[in-house]
Formats: sequence, C-alpha cells, structure tokens
Amino acid sequence: MLDKSGIAKRIAKEIKDGYYVNLGIGIPTLVANFVRDDISVEFQSENGVLGMGPFPFEGEEDADIINAGKQTITTLPGASFFDSATSFGMIRGQHVHLTILGAMEVAENGDIANWKIPGKMVKGMGGAMDLVASAENIIVAMMHTNRDGDSKLLKKCTLPLTGVGCVTKIVTNLAVLEVTEQGFKLLERAPGVSVEEIENATEGRLIVEGEVPEMSI
Repeated sequence: MLDKSGIAKRIAKEIKDGYYVNLGIGIPTLVANFVRDDISVEFQSENGVLGMGPFPFEGEEDADIINAGKQTITTLPGASFFDSATSFGMIRGQHVHLTILGAMEVAENGDIANWKIPGKMVKGMGGAMDLVASAENIIVAMMHTNRDGDSKLLKKCTLPLTGVGCVTKIVTNLAVLEVTEQGFKLLERAPGVSVEEIENATEGRLIVEGEVPEMSI
C-alpha cells in the first residue's frame, strides 16, 4: 500500500498542463513536490498565494511564506500574494480547475466530511466550504481507513458534512476510486494490494468491473 507521499505522487498524475490547482492541508500539500517538469501548473492556497512551489529544504524556510495549513512553502517565479477576498473570488468564480482536499469521511454519493469531529480539537473548516461549493473537479487524498481500522469510505457520512455530492475521485493508500451514481468505482489498486483487501476496507458500495490494474506512479 502507499504512504502519504505515494498518494500525493499518484494524484500529481491527474494534473494537466495549464491547470490552476488549489491544495488543501495535509496530504494535498505534498502534491506540488511531484508535478511533471514538462507542464506548467499554478498552485493556489486560499490564504492568498498563487504560484506555490515544493516544500523548502531544511534551513531554507521563510517563516513569512506559508500555505493555508501554516506550513512554510516556496514560491515559483511570477508568484503573487493577495488578500483573502481576492483568493476566494478566484475560488467562488470557478477560476480553479482542480481542488485537492483531505477528508475524514467520503460517502458513496460524493458527500464529504473534513472539518469537524465532535468532541475533538480540529483546526476548523478553513476554506473547505467554499471550495466544495464552487469546484467542479474535486479529488480527495486520504487514508482508506482510520486509526481503528474502520472504513472512511462509507454508505453515508457520520460526521458533519462539508459538502454534498461534490467529490469526483478519491486516491487512498489502497486504491483510486471514481464516485459514480452507483457508488465507488474501483479504477486502480495500490501496488501489492488485492481487490479483496479493498473490498474489505470499503463500507460503501464498491463497483468492480473486470481486471483492476495496479496503479503506476
């Protein structure tokens, strides 16, 4: 199965030349490290950055340049900085081609819960509500199960929702899945992971058609 970097590396293959991409906190922030060199991509962070690059090397951090998760980042030539109103104008105006988010739960109909666990300290919703309401192409980066081994791909979300019917694709440590009207369609399986393992780790309806290829990273 994949680690967090492996998930980010697989998601990077979904990014096309000329895309404007919003990266959420957590695993999504790693995606900028794995984009192909032969394409031009603009990464946007809702705290007011356009043109994010990979994470800085140790000793080269600038505490004034951070992403929405308060992590230090690098910027590429031509990067710009602006206020939250401008940032969310980009998001709400649908000028972002792809949104990559983390999640605590995703339902088989594309509902997502990623901002609150009752009784536990969580950073809060941030810009997630605006992102899922405005974006047409949302990929979720997440682990397939929680720390207790329970599935995070459910028939119905149990946590407070961030958005309804908005997720298009999910990449986990076990698989790549597309959200369809019938449920989670299994597109690829992680190296060394069987279809049966994915079935056992998925509570929501899983659609398996023919031979499922192993993902290439």
